[in-house]
Amino acid sequence: QVQLVESGGGLVQPGESLRLSCAASGFTLLSYPLTWVRQTPGKGIEWVSSIGRTGADIKYADFAKGRFTVTSDDAQNMLYLQMDNIKPEDSAVYYCIRGWIMSNYEGRQFGQGTQVIVSS
Repeated sequence: QVQLVESGGGLVQPGESLRLSCAASGFTLLSYPLTWVRQTPGKGIEWVSSIGRTGADIKYADFAKGRFTVTSDDAQNMLYLQMDNIKPEDSAVYYCIRGWIMSNYEGRQFGQGTQVIVSS
């Protein structure tokens, strides 16, 4: 059974860092592209970053460039989203999904996600 489980969210202050994790099971992590998205009540679901098969190609949303970094641990079948210099507008529930998907999330199922709250 294919499953992606996010973790690592929490309450942080602006300027701090946080690393989100995505544990994959039922498939080999980078045998598929993977995507991080986030959801807020006001903006809906927003693309954050996608990583291609084997990890050779990574793209970031403009707001994530220079602050967020996607990495993977193939041995652990884990995907990570390192978030640095976090801003209040980064508050959201973050999800990882299988596939290179930058838009059109309507009807797509997500896991439990992990919530990031940025507050001073």
